[in-house]
Amino acid sequence: MRREGGSGGLDRFRVLAALLVAANHTSPLLDLSPLADHILTQILARLAVPFFLAVSGCFLLPRAEEQGRRSLLPFCRRVLLLYAGATLLYLPLRLYSGALPGPLGLLRDVVFDGTFYHLWYFPALLLGLALTALAPRRALWYCVPLYLLGLLGDSYFGLTAALPPLRAFYDLLFRCFDQTRNGLFLSPLFLALGERLGRTPPRRGSRFYAAALAGALALLLGEGLLVSFFGLARYSTMYLSLPLALWLLFRLLQTLDLPRRPELGTFALVFYLIHPWAIVAVRGGARLTGTTAFFVEQSLTHFLAVVLLSGLLSALACRALSRRSGQPAAPAAPSRVRCWVEVDGAALQHNLAVLRRRLPEGGKLMAVVKADAYGHGALPVARLCAAEGIDAFAVATVAEGAVLRRGGITGDILVLGRSFPPEFPDAFRHDLILTAADALHARELAAFGRPLRVHAAVDTGMARLGFPAGDLEGLAALFRDPRLRVEGLFTHLCAADGPSEADTAFTRAQLQAFFTRARELRALGIDPGALHVQASAGLLRYPGLPCTYARPGLALYGVGDGALRPVLTLKCRVAAVRDLSPGETAGYGRAFRAERPTRLAVLTAGYADGLPRSLGGRGRVLLHGQSAPLVGRVCMDQALADVTGIPDVCPGDEATLLGPGLPAEEVARAAGTIPNELLSRLGSRVERVYL
Repeated sequence: MRREGGSGGLDRFRVLAALLVAANHTSPLLDLSPLADHILTQILARLAVPFFLAVSGCFLLPRAEEQGRRSLLPFCRRVLLLYAGATLLYLPLRLYSGALPGPLGLLRDVVFDGTFYHLWYFPALLLGLALTALAPRRALWYCVPLYLLGLLGDSYFGLTAALPPLRAFYDLLFRCFDQTRNGLFLSPLFLALGERLGRTPPRRGSRFYAAALAGALALLLGEGLLVSFFGLARYSTMYLSLPLALWLLFRLLQTLDLPRRPELGTFALVFYLIHPWAIVAVRGGARLTGTTAFFVEQSLTHFLAVVLLSGLLSALACRALSRRSGQPAAPAAPSRVRCWVEVDGAALQHNLAVLRRRLPEGGKLMAVVKADAYGHGALPVARLCAAEGIDAFAVATVAEGAVLRRGGITGDILVLGRSFPPEFPDAFRHDLILTAADALHARELAAFGRPLRVHAAVDTGMARLGFPAGDLEGLAALFRDPRLRVEGLFTHLCAADGPSEADTAFTRAQLQAFFTRARELRALGIDPGALHVQASAGLLRYPGLPCTYARPGLALYGVGDGALRPVLTLKCRVAAVRDLSPGETAGYGRAFRAERPTRLAVLTAGYADGLPRSLGGRGRVLLHGQSAPLVGRVCMDQALADVTGIPDVCPGDEATLLGPGLPAEEVARAAGTIPNELLSRLGSRVERVYL
C-alpha cells in the first residue's frame, strides 16, 4: 500500500538515525575493527543529523512559503524551550567537568556550538530555519555555497590550511565557533533539500532509489576513506557527496509503503536528548558493580547497554507524554475493518496509457482530480499521476488546488470553477491557474494587482461559465490585459457522451465555434496559448483533436470505456448473518418481507459511506464471488443483502459494493444516478488504501 505523504518510512528512520548518533558517541565497532568503526561512525552515521534537518525542512518550510514566516514561530518557541530544558538537564555534567566558559564562550556555545556536545543541533536548526525561511523555494541558491564554505572548514580543512589567505579566514571564523557544522553552513542546505523533497513527489520507484542510494553510499564511503587517508579532515562531519546520499535516502523512504507512526519521531527525539546521560549512567554503574571490563571496555557491549537504557528511558518518557496529552501512545494503522476503498495504482497507470493513445501527437493529459479525485483521494492520485509523467492537473476550487500544492504537487494546476476576490491571494501564493469565467470576472482578476495566471473559458453551448463564443472583442481584451498572464483557452462539451445524431451535431458545432475563436485570436496577433476542450467523453468519442491538453476525469478512474480498468473498489464487512422464516420482516419500515426461508447478511456500509439509499431492492453486492441482492432499505451505517444462495457466509467476510465485477456504471444505473455522483459522494469516514 502507498500511504499518503510517504511519511511512514521517515517516521521509522528517525529511530535508526538516533541510533546512529548514539553509535557516533560510543564507537561500537572499535574493538572489532577500527576501520569498520570509522566507516560506521565517521562516514555513514553522518547521515543522521542531516536526515533530521531534512525532515524538519520537509514539513516546516512549505508552510512558511504558504502562510508566511510567522507560521514558524510556534515551532521555534517549542525548540527554544526544549533547548533550554536540555541545557538545564546537562548543566550538572558541565559543572562536574569544570567546563564552564566565560561570557563570550557561553554566547558562542548557546548560538553555535551547543551547551553540551550533542545539543548543537538545536541552535543549528533555529539558525538554519531563519536563513532558509527567507526564500524557501530559492534557498538552495545560497545554501549550497554556504555548505561548500563549511566543507572547507571541516573534512577538507587540510586543503584550506595550505593556503594562507583561506587559513586566515577560517581562523577568524573559528574564533566565533568551534566547527562549521552549525546553523550557518550545514543545516541550511539540508533544510532546503527537505523543503524541495516535501514539495515534490518521488518520480521513480523504490527499486530505483535503492539502487541509486547504494551507489551514493559507495561514493560517500570512498570520499570518506580518501579524506581519512590523506589526513584532510578537521572534524569529518561534512562531505561533498553527503547531500546526494541524503536526497536518495529520503526519496527511498518516501516510496516505502508504510503507515504513519508519528510517535516514533517523539521517541527518537527523546532518545537523542537523553543518550549522553545513559552513557554516563552505564559507565557509572559499571564502576560501582565492577563490570567496567564488560560494559565499558568492550565497545559493542557498551553501545548495546547505552541503547537499551536510552530506549527504556525514552519509551517511559513517551508513555508519560502520551498520557499527559490524552493521546494513545501508538495510533492504529489503517485496518480495513469496517468499510474501505482500495485504489489500484496499476489500473490508473493502465488507464493513463489507454488515454494517451487517443491524444494527438504532442498532446498531453491534464488529470482532473476535483472532488477529491472523484472519491479516490486527490493528493495520492495526483502523486501517482505525477510519477507517470503527468504535469498538469485540474480542480474545481482554489482550496482544492492549495491541498495539492501543500502536498508537493508542482505541475500546473487549473481551477475550473469561478474564483472570487478573497481567494485570489491564495491562488497567487500557490501558483494556481484561474479560469476567467466572463468579462466581469476578468476585470476582478485584473484588479487584484498582481499578475494572476489565467485560462479563458469560452461558452460554446453549455450556458454555464465562459465568454460568449461570439465575444471576440472581450476575449481579445482579456488576452491583451498586461495585468494578467493569460496562458490558455478552453471550452466544455456538454453532449459529447450523447448517442444521438443531434448530440453529435451539437458537439461538432461547439468544436467549430471554439477553433474558430482560436483562429480569429491568432489572426489578431494573439497567441491563445494552451487549448483544451475534451473531458472524458470528448476524449473517448472524439480522439485526436488538435489541442494541447485533454482533461479526463471519470475516464482516468476507469469509467466510460471497456478498455479502461476500474481504479476504485469499495468494500465492507459482514457484521452478522440472520435467518428469517417466511413472513418475517427486516429493516426500517419492515420494507423486506421473506417469502421463503431466507438468510440475510448485515453489511457494515450505508448511505453515510456513499452507498446510495435508492439501491435498496435494486442493487447487488458480491460475496464469495457471487451476486447477492440488496434488500430492504439502505440505512445510514448498514445495509442488508440476501445471501440465501451463497453458502458459508459468516461475520467478517468481505463484501464488494463497487469495483471489478460490479462497475460504477451498473451501480449508478441501479441507483438512478450517474457514476460521477456515485464516486464523488463516498463518505469521508471510508478508509482509503492505495495499492
